[in-house]
Amino acid sequence: MIFNRKHTYISIFLMGTMAFGQVKRPNATPYTNEITFEKLKKKHLFITPIDRPFPQNIIIDKDVEYKNINGISLKADIYYPKDPSKKYPGIAMVHGGGWISGSKENEKYMAMELASKGYVVIAIGYRLADVAKFPAGVEDLETGIQWLKKNHKKYALDKKKIAVYGESAGAQMATLVGVKSNNKIKAIINVDGIVSFIHPEAEESTYAAYWLNGDRNVNLKNWTAASPLEYVNKNTPPTLFINSSHPRFHAGRDDMMKKLRQYNIPTEFYEIKDSPHSFWSAEPWFTETLNLTVAFLNKVLK
Repeated sequence: MIFNRKHTYISIFLMGTMAFGQVKRPNATPYTNEITFEKLKKKHLFITPIDRPFPQNIIIDKDVEYKNINGISLKADIYYPKDPSKKYPGIAMVHGGGWISGSKENEKYMAMELASKGYVVIAIGYRLADVAKFPAGVEDLETGIQWLKKNHKKYALDKKKIAVYGESAGAQMATLVGVKSNNKIKAIINVDGIVSFIHPEAEESTYAAYWLNGDRNVNLKNWTAASPLEYVNKNTPPTLFINSSHPRFHAGRDDMMKKLRQYNIPTEFYEIKDSPHSFWSAEPWFTETLNLTVAFLNKVLK
């Protein structure tokens, strides 16, 4: 057998790259409500930007540091009712952006609306894939929730009633936090996020591979560990799915709901007809998402 030395070196390099789980960074663009809206309106002429007045019955504590890790300041925004005369359930909100972009500011409209309806909401900033790979961001969310519980008196929080809410990649992360029994989460709201990276319905993703530190074939351990479906058991909290009309963002949903029903755990799903991914970033879909979320949380937390 004759080897081409140049091609052999290239092959060895590529194999070494895969072995160490290195993945080329996706060409991610900034992920904000405003940029997303501009993209969506090109195909959906009827949509309008989210425009909500600031509720007068809430307070916001912005850019509160909940932990500092190796000089990296992790911050959150807390939205909470002004009236401290009773305790309120809590909601930890997780922004999307393919694990590589986005920010807690993306949650401002949903967070303030939920707070105005009697919830203490923490929009958590977490380490993105450029800064730290899985499971760092998930651990940040858990730390943020623990921080909120420790400060329950300041925010009139009922620390025994915490829900998680996330969109897209944030929905996958929120659901993962929610299904882990040690976090004692009481409800999960998954807005168009997959619940398994290894399910037959799951598609390969350069964004997931970058965050999970290797392609599925190279780092199956991480792809499995990051899949909420793998953790579902009798202690999993009630779960609501709100989905777009794009099947690839539903990966694992039906099997997760099947498992939940086997344990008699409340679960619901709503698919917003003819909607794109990131539908929550524009009206009328924002209001529909808000109403579905409030209705579900009022049933399971209040």
